[in-house]
Amino acid sequence: MKNILLISLVVFFSVNAYSQNWMADLEESKKIAAVGNKKIILVFQGSDWCAPCINLDKKIWNSEEFKEYAKNNYVMLRADFPRKKKNALSEIQQKKNNRLAELYNKNGYFPFVVILDKSGKKLGEMGYLKISPNEYINKINSISE
Repeated sequence: MKNILLISLVVFFSVNAYSQNWMADLEESKKIAAVGNKKIILVFQGSDWCAPCINLDKKIWNSEEFKEYAKNNYVMLRADFPRKKKNALSEIQQKKNNRLAELYNKNGYFPFVVILDKSGKKLGEMGYLKISPNEYINKINSISE
């Protein structure tokens, strides 16, 4: 049963080629990364208050160049920490994000990008850089080699 669910998730995320598929759970991300032999890009952001986070989202994550590369190479995991009440996360999701912060972002930096291997081991980290999507991809890859 678990294999069927895992295969279904992999197919679902493979079919949606032109959209950025953000995961919200580390364990699910690790399973998908293991099946696809991909790295996990964990992004800590404040989507409704952090200007560099918003810029990173617009200029890098939502660029066609990055989305095209990411679909074959990364599992994208987002830990969002919105401040506005209308954007509040569910209690369960907030707990998951808090746990991710305890594990990977103890200093509370935003935006903060952590590159993980398929088992969740930290390979490297970075933040927002004013560079092109291609340069950002190269930076991620150089950090995680």
